[in-house]
This record gives sequence, C-alpha cells and structure tokens, in this order.
Amino acid sequence: MIKKILLYTLCLLIINSCSLNKSELFEETDFFVESLNTTYESYGILGVSEYSKTTSDGLYTITPMGRLINIKIQKVVENSEYEELKQELKDHYKNNIKVNDVYICQAGTIMIDCRN
Repeated sequence: MIKKILLYTLCLLIINSCSLNKSELFEETDFFVESLNTTYESYGILGVSEYSKTTSDGLYTITPMGRLINIKIQKVVENSEYEELKQELKDHYKNNIKVNDVYICQAGTIMIDCRN
C-alpha cells in the first residue's frame, strides 16, 4: 500500500513539474499572440532577436518574426518531442481565432501562425 502511494505521489510530481515548464512557455506565447492583436501589427524581420524570450529553465526560446512566433527547444531532442509540443500548442490555441495554424517548419522548430 505504501509503495502504491509513493508511486502515485512520484507520478504526480513528474506530471506537475512538466506542466510547470510548459505553463511558462504558454504564458510567453500567449503574450506574443495577444501583442500582435493589440500592440504590434507585426514584429518585422529585422531585429527580431531583441524580442526573443527564453523560459527561466532555458528549455525554450520564443522568437516572434513578422506575424509568426517561432519556438525552439534548446536541447537535442527526438522529433517526437517536437510533435508532442506541436500538438499541445494546437490544443492550447484551438479556439483562438488569432492563431491560424501551429506547425513544425523546415528548420525543425515550431511556428505559431498569426498571419491575417
């Protein structure tokens, strides 16, 4: 019985720590998506690095370019991790009319498409 409780607690901690990492990512991407509707018409192509944000754990870098938001995982990962993140972002933005699509681009990063 104690082993089951410990295993259950460990699983909850792992799940919770994963969602905390991505909650900051979602907060940052939400900020950029909203700013394209309220503050900026476009982030432009030049000087995009000045707008880049990296999550506090250093795992994700978010860079707006024009009306696209690029997300790069800052460690070597399998393609399946990008696929999983793409699906989580698609689910997160599925009811947001400002987001047209979420996809993996040719450069191997994820794009959130907010083009008109």
